[in-house]
Amino acid sequence: MSTFAPEVVTAVCAHMNDDHTEDSLRIVKAFARPEATAAVMSGLDETAGVWTATVDGATEEVRVAWPSGPISERAEIRREVVVLYESACAKLGLEPSAH
Repeated sequence: MSTFAPEVVTAVCAHMNDDHTEDSLRIVKAFARPEATAAVMSGLDETAGVWTATVDGATEEVRVAWPSGPISERAEIRREVVVLYESACAKLGLEPSAH
């Protein structure tokens, strides 16, 4: 069972998918599926963010662990996503965009 209420998960996913689609793709490419061509955030829990990645025309679920370990507060979600994004950019040799 997730530490976060369903409405929190829904709100975070909606924000990521509406405003940060490229960020999600970078996270998935860096930490799960380098060959992904698209990614949408589909969930999260205390241990990881969950994305649905498109790879070779098919979709699959990937989990990327939070860098700081398990989290329990809503405010920690943003911090962890930002750290994942910045780490993904560094790993991929890309400049992070200004948010």
